Amino acid sequence: MKDFAQANISEIEAGKMAQDKTKNDQVKTFAQKMVDDHTTALKQVQDLAQQKGVTLPTEPDTKHKAAMKMMGALDGDKFDAAYMKQGGLNDHKSTHKLLTQMQNKAKDPDLKAMAAKVQPAVDQHLQMAQSIEKDRSTGNMSGSSGGSAGTSGKSASGSGTSSTKSTSGTSGSSNSGSGK
Repeated sequence: MKDFAQANISEIEAGKMAQDKTKNDQVKTFAQKMVDDHTTALKQVQDLAQQKGVTLPTEPDTKHKAAMKMMGALDGDKFDAAYMKQGGLNDHKSTHKLLTQMQNKAKDPDLKAMAAKVQPAVDQHLQMAQSIEKDRSTGNMSGSSGGSAGTSGKSASGSGTSSTKSTSGTSGSSNSGSGK
C-alpha cells in the first residue's frame, strides 16, 4: 500500500513537471492525464489507508527524487524522452508488476480489490506511453501546434479520462509485494 501511494505521488510530481517543461502536445496531454488519474488513485489509497490505520508517505522516494532532479535539468526533446522513458514506460511497468503482486500476495481483501480495480488504468497508461514512444522514435510526434493522437485511442479499458479516472493506478517502485 505504501509503495502504491508513493508511486502515485511520484507520477503526480513528474506529470506536473512535464506540463511545465514540454512543448509537445502528446507529452503534455499524457502528463495531464497522469496528474488527473494519479491524483484520483492517490485519494483512493489514502482512504483505504485511513480505514486500515496505515500511515502513507507524502513525497516521492529517493529514486524518483533523483530522476526528477535529472529531468529538471533537461529541456526540449531530451526532457520529453527522459519523462516518457521514466514516467511513462519504466514506472508503469514497475507498477503493473506491483499491482500483480498485490493481487496475488496481499492478505487484505480490500487491498487486493483496489489493485484489481486500478490495473486496467495502469495498463492503459503503459499503452499510451508505448504509443507516444513509438511516435517519438519514428519522428511522428506532434509539436506544440499538433494534436494529441498518440494519447487518444489506445485504451485498455475504453477511451477518455472519465472512464479511467476513478480506477487509475500509477507508476513507481515495486519494493514490496505485501501491500503493507
